[in-house]
Amino acid sequence: MKQKAGSPSDLGWLLDDLVHRVPHARNAVVLSADGLLMASSEGMSQDDGEHLAAVAAGIQSLAKGAGARFGGGPVRQTIIEMQSRFLLVTVAGKGACLAVLADDEADVGLIAYEMAMLVTSMGDHLTSPSRTETAAEGRPT
Repeated sequence: MKQKAGSPSDLGWLLDDLVHRVPHARNAVVLSADGLLMASSEGMSQDDGEHLAAVAAGIQSLAKGAGARFGGGPVRQTIIEMQSRFLLVTVAGKGACLAVLADDEADVGLIAYEMAMLVTSMGDHLTSPSRTETAAEGRPT
C-alpha cells in the first residue's frame, strides 16, 4: 500500500482489498479532481500511481466537458477499453475520483459495481479538499 503524505485517511488497504477480491483488477488509485495521487494499491510504483492519477483526472475532465456541452448531465463513470486493459474512473466524493485498471478478461460490470460500493461505503473519506480551502486554512497549496 502506498499513500501520499497528508491524505485524509488510510485508503490504501481498501484499494488493496478491492484489487485482491475482484478478479482481473490490477491496480486502483484514489486521486484528487486535479490529478494528484491520494492513495494507491500495493504493487504500483509511486511514478505509475501518479501517472495513472493524472491520466484518470484528464479523462474525467474531458467526460465532464462532453456531458456539459452535449446535455448528458453529470458523469457517473468513464470507461476506456484498450487492447489488453480497461480503465474505469468514477467520482468518489467531493473533489476526488477512484480509478481501477483491469485486465481485458475482467467483468467490467462487476468492477463498476465494486467501485460504486466502495465509494458509497467510504463517502467522506474519499473527499479531497479543494486547493482554495487548503490555502484558507493556512496550509501551502
